[in-house]
Amino acid sequence: MSSVAELAGLYIMKNGYLRLLPGFLILLFLPLESISLNKKPCAWWCPPNPPCVNTDACRCIPGFSSASEDSFTSPLKSCHDINKCGPSWKVSCGIYVDCQNFNNTQRQCKGNRTLSQKEFENECTTKTFELNLLLLKTMNTAVQNLKTSIITRCARWCPPNSKCVDANTCRCIPGFTSSTGEVITSRSETCDEISIHTWTAPSSINSSMLSCFFNRVQNLSENVESVPVQDTIQNLIQGVDEMLEAPRDLETLPNSEQHLVASNLLIGLETVLRGLSKSLNNESLHFSSPSGTEMSLKALDKEDKNVTLIQNNIKMILIWDAMHESNDSGPIVVGLVSIPGIEKLLDKVPLIVDAEEKAVPHETRGELLQEIPPILLSDVISVFISNSNTQNLSSPVKFVFKHSRTPETKGKVHCVFWEQGQNRSGHWATRGCRTMDNRDDSTTCQCTHFSSFAVLMAYYDVQEEDLALTVITYMGLSLSLLCLFLAALTFLLCKAIQSISTSLHLQLSLCLFLAHLLFLTAIDRTESKVLCAIIAGALHYLYLASFTWMLLEGLQLFLTARNLTVVNYSSVNRFMKKLTFPVGYGVPAVIVAISSASRPHLYGTPKRCWLSTEKGFVWTFLGPVCTIFSINLVFFLITFWIVKKKLSSLNSDVSTLRKTRMLTFKATAQLFILGCTWCLGILQVGPAPHVMAYLFTIINSLQGFFIFLVYCLLSQQVQEQYNIWFKVIKKKKTESEEYTLSSRAMSEPSKHSEVKSCISPEHFTD
Repeated sequence: MSSVAELAGLYIMKNGYLRLLPGFLILLFLPLESISLNKKPCAWWCPPNPPCVNTDACRCIPGFSSASEDSFTSPLKSCHDINKCGPSWKVSCGIYVDCQNFNNTQRQCKGNRTLSQKEFENECTTKTFELNLLLLKTMNTAVQNLKTSIITRCARWCPPNSKCVDANTCRCIPGFTSSTGEVITSRSETCDEISIHTWTAPSSINSSMLSCFFNRVQNLSENVESVPVQDTIQNLIQGVDEMLEAPRDLETLPNSEQHLVASNLLIGLETVLRGLSKSLNNESLHFSSPSGTEMSLKALDKEDKNVTLIQNNIKMILIWDAMHESNDSGPIVVGLVSIPGIEKLLDKVPLIVDAEEKAVPHETRGELLQEIPPILLSDVISVFISNSNTQNLSSPVKFVFKHSRTPETKGKVHCVFWEQGQNRSGHWATRGCRTMDNRDDSTTCQCTHFSSFAVLMAYYDVQEEDLALTVITYMGLSLSLLCLFLAALTFLLCKAIQSISTSLHLQLSLCLFLAHLLFLTAIDRTESKVLCAIIAGALHYLYLASFTWMLLEGLQLFLTARNLTVVNYSSVNRFMKKLTFPVGYGVPAVIVAISSASRPHLYGTPKRCWLSTEKGFVWTFLGPVCTIFSINLVFFLITFWIVKKKLSSLNSDVSTLRKTRMLTFKATAQLFILGCTWCLGILQVGPAPHVMAYLFTIINSLQGFFIFLVYCLLSQQVQEQYNIWFKVIKKKKTESEEYTLSSRAMSEPSKHSEVKSCISPEHFTD
């Protein structure tokens, strides 16, 4: 940018080259914009050349400088013209220009070659447009930066480990404090990590139990040098446990003050233990109290690959690389503290759910019910390491929480961490944590940072499943499966209707049959994530293949309508034969292959084996479906126009008229059956979702029945074939009955003769 400023001063002030003036006026507007935004008057004593900075200062513009510095506050200072022959600079075309002499009458420069005045002006003309675009592009950014800096007015002197509050105040981040508290108003103050010496109670809390606890902390801090660090840590944990076992007046505080105390204990205890653990000499430590508070410290070295800490109700697994940095020296201590008693101070704590944790498709949960507070299902734990305050782990840490109570079916389980707010209170949040596995007695979590963690159950606006819709779905799909099976047998065995259209009907029926069958039997098989993902991928492919065959049906219908008057359909048949199978089964395979390769984890949801809505993944199905529906709609409109035109030209040809009307009926039925149903599914988010849900369920579950009705029962050729089959069956049945009767008739005389031979006269003589 400095070279651009030099270029601007070179061209405007000494060259007098007016072609560049519109572009470089932008540079003049930026100081004026700053003045208007600040709404401050200018210093009246500024010399002619510089723009003012404020009421007390001026700054020289590019090409001029003062004797002391660019900005000055004395009315006696002035801006002087500087030598334009500075360091070499490069024109964008690749010519290096060194200023040799530059005044009002002579313009000679040298570099790779010497330029005359005319050549120099021509060269500059070609660069003006490019430079103007660059200046225009940066103008908006500069103005926005000015606005942002003026509005926020942040203190630039905030020390490390602090955040700006306003122009005069800074606040230490969680885990750090200053000598005067968390808020800093002096430049001489610093934010230091909370230690046992600086950990104090919130000033706004009036509690005898809390005061008693921090008196104990103060006594521990006074003797920390003379007492083994193991004893100090154990006494500190014991003090926290005793206070939370019988909180007394802490339980009478308002919820907001209880949350403030809990946040102070969680953040402070984690930070103090981190500092004390640095003094452990390669020692591990475990302590548990009768009331349930438990602490585990483990010293590690570089030979440890995985770290596992196990307590009664929690198991933690993390990887060495997630904690170790190249500049770390010496052992690292990992700490895990379980504090079940702190639940008494965490009543009605709000929950902030991250966008990725929101409801998934086909779930019956609605919005999070903020008026019903979430319930803790596990102990609250704090995790820390001695070398740093890790907030972004390279490898996530895994927790297995044992539930203290059984989750309700109406609630949703979340893995959460404690996040401190500006007012030093806090709330539960899910950012950076994922629920990996959820059972009745335990939950597995995965988080990308260290903090205080827990498992809780949140309540949502539960949308009860409509039993009538479920019954309609299962009954309709069962009927469709039967009809699709009969239709497929008809298309396969009926020789009289064999054609390209019949082949399309057959493939569509097979795809829909397999898709509906898989939907009925496996849509809820979410026990195994791998199996559920495979089912979701198979449903994705089968339904996409069904819609692709619907598209080919529409194309065939259009081509047939266009060739109504053509006797020879060989060209259409050859075209469709080459197109059908590669498109019908190949295009869906490509879409599913790309989707599964790019985001395989989005196949399957916790409630249904279908596509997840995260990152718009469901549009890998909805996108092709909407496209096919739109194309089929165009085919239908064109076909309808062709048929209407054909009907107007027919008078006496009854067979052609009947054929044309049947074509129109099938076109309308095809649009209604194969396209409109999914349009109704998308419209379920409209003004009448309940009505649209019923229409979608009824029509979509009866797709197979409508296909069998239109293409089989209403087809004259199929009816004739059915009559032939029925006659053959009836004839065979009659022949079978006649054969049975004749066999019986022939067997009776032979039996009679056998009886006679058996009863001979000898049997009646003595």
